[in-house]
This record gives sequence, C-alpha cells and structure tokens, in this order.
Amino acid sequence: MHRGRWIAGVLVVLLAGGCGAQDEAAPPAENGDQLRRQAREALDRYDQAVARAGGQGIVVVGARTGQVGEWEDDKARFKVSLLVGKVAAVAALPAAPQADGVVVWDGGASRTVAVIAAGAALAELVKDGAGDCADCPVIEVTGARLGTARIQTAQGAATAPAWEFALRGSAVLVTRTAFAGVTVVPPPWNASHPPGGLSIQTVRVAGTTLTAEFIGAVDPASAGPCGVDYTAEAVESPNAVVVIVHEHPASGNARCTALGATRTATVQLAAELGGRAVLEVRQGTPVPVTGG
Repeated sequence: MHRGRWIAGVLVVLLAGGCGAQDEAAPPAENGDQLRRQAREALDRYDQAVARAGGQGIVVVGARTGQVGEWEDDKARFKVSLLVGKVAAVAALPAAPQADGVVVWDGGASRTVAVIAAGAALAELVKDGAGDCADCPVIEVTGARLGTARIQTAQGAATAPAWEFALRGSAVLVTRTAFAGVTVVPPPWNASHPPGGLSIQTVRVAGTTLTAEFIGAVDPASAGPCGVDYTAEAVESPNAVVVIVHEHPASGNARCTALGATRTATVQLAAELGGRAVLEVRQGTPVPVTGG
C-alpha cells in the first residue's frame, strides 16, 4: 500500500481513540448521530446549490479556473493574483457566441449546457478568489475567446466549454468554465470545533455498490494495537449521497506513528447512483466518481 502522512483529523482519532475496543459490527455510538446530522446538512446545502444552478446539475470537483502556459519570470506574482481573484478586464469582453455548449466525459457520455458570457465567467473567477494579497499586481484581461478545457466532475473527467482570457504582458491564457453548473459552498471552517469524520478522496461505483477511498491506518485491526478496520454508511437523497466512514480501532494501548495508507470501505446504496453526486462528510464537497 502507498504510505503517506496522516491528515490531522485522522491522527487525532487514532492516537486518542485507538485505546478502546470497538464492536466491528456497529458504528461507534459516540459520533454516529453527529456524522449523520452533518450528512443531512450537506445534502441540504447541495439541494440548494442544484436549485441555484437551475437544475443544470453538472458538479465540477476542484477548480473551475486554470491556465495555459507558465508564468514568465517577471510575472511570478500573477500566480498569487490569480488565486486571490485579483483580475480585471481592461477591454470589452464578448457575449457567448452560441447559446449552448457540450460537456463530454471520457467515457463518451455528454450533456448540453448553457454557455455564459465571458464577463460573467470572469466575475465568477473573481468571486471565487480566496484570501488577499494587497501588494499583488492586478492581472489585466484584454480579450477572450470560447474554447474548451479539461475539468474534473463528480461523474469523472470531462472536456467542457471554457473561456480563454488573454492577458496584458503575458503569453499565459487563463481559462474558466463557460457554464454555471453546481457550486457547493461549504460552511465556514471552525478550527476550534472542526467537523468530525474522515474525508473520502474518490469513489468507485458498480451498480448499487459504492467503494470509497480514503487515507486511514496502515494496518487492519487484526494486525495489532495501531490497526483500524473501517465500514461505510451512505446517507442518500435524490440529488446526492454522503459517505460516512466509521472507524473500528484495535483494542489496547499503543503510541502509533503518524503514517497512513490508502484504505477502502464499501457500502450498498438503496438505488443506483445515476446522475447523483457523492459528497464527503466533513464539509459536504463533491468527490470524483469512476465507474457505474
């Protein structure tokens, strides 16, 4: 198995919770209700996001903004400017040259989407900026043309309509998806009271069988006091599924290392996933889906 460093939430559970025995047949009683409550709240937020998108329903996982080319040495600060949304048009930007575009998944499936104007796409890019950088230069956009970009969606990798923005003083093109889609806004992060649960990274689907992948303990519970077994639970709605991963640590006291490995847990859905998204339980954000 591939080994990597634990995320903070996993470390705390293993070091603090690995000392007591757990019944592997049942999820831990102390956090099961809390995680189900988080899952229902995540489903509510997702339903609201779908409603805001007018039912268009395509969920982009990760960034909608990208770039073609590498920043020149004298434009290195533009990398941060783009992250914080310090971008502004200095020329008129075009309307959509066509009403509709097509998102095409690697497996061959496709969906028609309404193409938004370049100015609307740039406004979304600016709105999505995270953080601030008072001394970063403003990236000046001098024009735009409609092209395509590779994106990761809740249903897998796809090629989608995207605006390509030309910049003053740089050969780099900044790209932004040219359709609205579903944007999931997680709740504010509270470092004093972070949400519980393990965040899944990807899922595989075959019929009604869903297998979640996440970072967990290196060994199973049978291997020793630092081992952990995992089971999965699905909280479902017509629009999405939230996967809860329950931990079942080995009994005994041990000081465990800060190493983790890719682990999986499988759950049976009440119905096939279809076009529904899969959300992780900590912040309710979508994860990539393969298969099915």
